[in-house]
Amino acid sequence: MAGRLDGKVALISGGARGQGAAEGKLFVREGAKVVLGDVLDADGQQTAREIQAAGGSAVYIHLDVTQETDWQNAVGVAVRNFGRLNILVNNAGILRMEGIEDTTLEIWNRVIAVNQTGVFLGMRHAIPALRQAGGGSIINISSIAGLIGVGGAAAYQATKGAVRILTKSAAVQYAKENIRINSIHPGVITTLMVTQGIDPEARKLFEQATPLGREGSAEEIANGVLFLASDESSYMTGAELVLDGGYTAQ
Repeated sequence: MAGRLDGKVALISGGARGQGAAEGKLFVREGAKVVLGDVLDADGQQTAREIQAAGGSAVYIHLDVTQETDWQNAVGVAVRNFGRLNILVNNAGILRMEGIEDTTLEIWNRVIAVNQTGVFLGMRHAIPALRQAGGGSIINISSIAGLIGVGGAAAYQATKGAVRILTKSAAVQYAKENIRINSIHPGVITTLMVTQGIDPEARKLFEQATPLGREGSAEEIANGVLFLASDESSYMTGAELVLDGGYTAQ
């Protein structure tokens, strides 16, 4: 089925590489125009060029999700370049694996700033544009770490749990305005964040404990994001889409 996002405009944070880049490329193939935001400027510009070379419409902008002015600019770029904003994907995030006693206040505050406050700011500034467009869809990327305890990763787990509940709160608030807000909860996905942030032995143990027996791919998460961004999920809001190879089903 092609054209599932025909005529829609999407803003994707953390869009330079990994899951965000996969989402952007898939969205464009399905008819959307995309704004990719990230702090990894070289990677983001390259991803935008790849989309443009394939005939798609994409713009890259510098977006530090902890900075309110960057969000204001990102939403403005979408509206000025493409006329409206229909979809927000709060994809940007960072991973730290420290447990409670090894998590310094500096680490704690940084993870909260990116993973939790970044999601809040993204919604706060995108919602007026979605309202102006007559509604839309927001997809917040949480994690299975927002559903269950895994031990360690204290700050990361705290933020992903917060994203889960913030998503539900916002979904209830904005449902009457035709703004749907859902969260996605990936398991371990083969991206640089995982390969650089999780010990290889821990990844191997996770694979062994996952019913499907493997890590997921960025493209598999992008397919879930596409569903929530499209009108196919028109009766879905405040929900959790779990993409974890069956890990949390046990």
